[in-house]
Amino acid sequence: MDNISESMKQWMDRNKQTEHYRQLMGEVYKNPDVLKFISDHKSELDEAHIDRSAAKLYEYVTEKQKLERGETTFAPGYKPELVISNHLVDVAYTPTEETLERQRVKSEKRRVKSISMPKLVQTANLSEFDKDQNRVSALREAMTFISNFEASPKKYHQGLYLYGSFGVGKTYLLGAIANQLAHDGFNTTLVHFPSFAVEMKNSISTNNVSEKLEAVKRSKILMLDDIGADTVSDWIRDEVLAVILEYRMQEELPTFFSSNLSMERLEKEYLTVSKKSEAPLKAKRIMQRVRFLSKQIEMIGENRRPN
Repeated sequence: MDNISESMKQWMDRNKQTEHYRQLMGEVYKNPDVLKFISDHKSELDEAHIDRSAAKLYEYVTEKQKLERGETTFAPGYKPELVISNHLVDVAYTPTEETLERQRVKSEKRRVKSISMPKLVQTANLSEFDKDQNRVSALREAMTFISNFEASPKKYHQGLYLYGSFGVGKTYLLGAIANQLAHDGFNTTLVHFPSFAVEMKNSISTNNVSEKLEAVKRSKILMLDDIGADTVSDWIRDEVLAVILEYRMQEELPTFFSSNLSMERLEKEYLTVSKKSEAPLKAKRIMQRVRFLSKQIEMIGENRRPN
């Protein structure tokens, strides 16, 4: 931008005595924004200052006119503004509303970390969540969590354990909660747990199990999607899931779950699959953590996913 301004100044200096120059600057000095700026800063600008600022004033007017006509400007996505710098008029470029909106959306997306989650979570929105009588309680609980968490983000807030049959909107609601929190400035990690379990097993050979586990368990807000949908091994149950939940319980970090199974069925049909004698006790310990971390909410309804 400095090179552009310098080139314009050199052109102005070369043509200062021409009729064309006087016509151009005549239009500049009639510009309402320029007149207002000079009036607002009359204690700082005398005629000499204004004359020495001619190139900057001309740059401001021409660039703003291009922007208003939808033409390409020196700084696409930015708008010119007049400022005072070293007792002279200068031009600063600030993001347009469209640029700010793009930056906001991009920033929000960065606040939602998704691991093997379906694409629908990217655009999930609480306002578009189907509010039939069988699902409105889940939405109400979601809104309550968001309100309470945003009011006191340093306090512990119990998450939700959403359970129900396939396709009733559990994953969508998790995504909608995450996107609303992102909009309001909070980071969330969504994890499709069956896929994460496979990834963790594969990480053994590359020796980065600890790194992946740490990243998930320390998430500010964690959502474990579709837990109970696979067959859990002793190692995943004890060295992955139990470790994540123990850490989050001790640190009192908000944690959400979605599952086709109720908490009772999750304990009996998912966590107690091992034939080892200690399996029921380990399952019970994990469920104590699940119950501490989340409130169970049943979601009922028709399968909304396309066949």
